[in-house]
Amino acid sequence: MKKFLFATMIFLFGMILLTSCSKNEQAAENIEEEPNVETEEEMFERTFPLTGVPTNEEIDHRPIAVAVNNAPQARPQSGLNEADIVYEVLAEGGNITRFIAIYHSEKPDSIGPVRSARGYHIELSNGYDALFVAHGWSPEAQVMLERERRADFLQGLYHDGTYFKRSSDRVAPHNSYITYKSAWEGLSEKGYDMYREIEPLSFLTEEEIAELIGENGKKVSIQYNDYNVSYTFDENENVYYRSSDGIETADYVTGQPLKVNNVFIVEMYHQVVDSEGRLKIDLTSGGEGILLQNGIYQYVQWENRNGRILPVINGEVVKFVPGKTWINIVQNLSKVTLLDEANT
Repeated sequence: MKKFLFATMIFLFGMILLTSCSKNEQAAENIEEEPNVETEEEMFERTFPLTGVPTNEEIDHRPIAVAVNNAPQARPQSGLNEADIVYEVLAEGGNITRFIAIYHSEKPDSIGPVRSARGYHIELSNGYDALFVAHGWSPEAQVMLERERRADFLQGLYHDGTYFKRSSDRVAPHNSYITYKSAWEGLSEKGYDMYREIEPLSFLTEEEIAELIGENGKKVSIQYNDYNVSYTFDENENVYYRSSDGIETADYVTGQPLKVNNVFIVEMYHQVVDSEGRLKIDLTSGGEGILLQNGIYQYVQWENRNGRILPVINGEVVKFVPGKTWINIVQNLSKVTLLDEANT
């Protein structure tokens, strides 16, 4: 009897042990099968100085500024959506603008149509120590570049068909294009210093963006005499979409719409200086401005600090939202209309 009880106890103990092991193995299998929901936050070593966007890319190269055509025959343009900063400013005649697109964080396969330079284009480019690219120039700009050496430059008049290529689907002077790579090669070939540390702009943190205060402005319209520009805020993406004369600004090659994070509108004194209607624009005296960010706007002052046109309140530079910035230079802020709703 004792032997039987002892054997029974041994059997039961074995069954308990076997069941326990089986449960432990199943639990281990279940743990292994569960997906790992924890992901490591990507770490970045650097920040692009003109957009405030984190990166692991090298950022010791100089920006490249390109004079881009905005005549109706030149739209839609190529590469504008990849520029870190774009100045929009009147050309002669007063009815059409030209862009100075500054590239640093992105390197487009196509930029253009490239157009001729004006003196104030060069000054705006110099605020970012940028290498300057244009196709043509005014007499003033030619003197500034060739005689006075006011900027390191690449001129399409001397490199038409080499670094600059003509598009067959448009007519001159609205068909000159360049790639970022070709611009870099052409400027390097001229022996310029291509690498320098770029002073960064000031950018808001996510917490500061959430605390932005100002007036509700979902859309802004700018009237350049017979030509109209508008920016409309998209609440889902927290960006502004741009239109020219009612047509959405999109890239000629990709069809992707232009998206802007900061719209900075500044009032500057304009003076006609010759019979061709060429302009002299006061880039230095400061004045009134409007800054749109994250669906709101605020009135600011603008100041020229080391060649850069920056928003200022009570002497302090107002930070930008990280991303793309467009700066519209106007003759008078009375030409600017701010709307509460995007569909107004």
